[in-house]
Amino acid sequence: MITVTWLGHSTVLLDLDGARLVTDPVLRNRVGPLVRTAAPLDADAVGRPDAVLLSHLHADHADVPSLRRVASTATVIAPRGSGGWLASRGMRDVHELAVGETVRVGPVSVTATAAAHDGRRWPLGSARAEPVGYLVAGSSTAYFAGDTDLVDAMASLAGVAHVALLPVAGWGAKVGAGHLDAERAAEAAVRIRPRVAIPIHWGTFAPRLPLNRHPEPARPPREFAELVSRRAPQVEVRVLAPGERTTVE
Repeated sequence: MITVTWLGHSTVLLDLDGARLVTDPVLRNRVGPLVRTAAPLDADAVGRPDAVLLSHLHADHADVPSLRRVASTATVIAPRGSGGWLASRGMRDVHELAVGETVRVGPVSVTATAAAHDGRRWPLGSARAEPVGYLVAGSSTAYFAGDTDLVDAMASLAGVAHVALLPVAGWGAKVGAGHLDAERAAEAAVRIRPRVAIPIHWGTFAPRLPLNRHPEPARPPREFAELVSRRAPQVEVRVLAPGERTTVE
């Protein structure tokens, strides 16, 4: 059994076999030019995780104040090449993984998976680390895609992941290369064939100015659910609101 709490954007709490992991923690109401449009987070929502899973170094995924808040007692698991950047910002316990490498977090294993996304800490600075996703495995398994486009390696997860956390949008009116939109995320679900798919990375942040905002933020997860129901009816889609929790047996 695994409990999944989506806190918004790419931030998810995973409770599995007594281990608590948080993905790409962004806990503030503003990150650079983006403002939180979902309900504010409860300050204690994350608690004291055992590990932080960091998919890449973009500011809306690797938010330094949020990382400092949750990483004081947690191991930060991050893409290989990001350790120096994280250490210079106060992260004391960093474990770097390349695709295919695994680390234990108490009773569960965490394996880095392939992702297709820009690895630069853009637009400022020279930090770069190849983005990854993660497969968290214990008595159940969860796949966290991070930010990615479709990759062939997703097919290797078929029948392996009980839960797939798949991005379906972004913070603007559209997403470009290196991302999944609702249609490509549905194709990912077809390839992975999880028991449950949960759309993430939608409806949480938007530019302060309305020019590039998505006109209907709740549409991408709805389209994703409709597409999956036609293409992979054996996959159950659960659309969560930020802060909502679900348990997968």
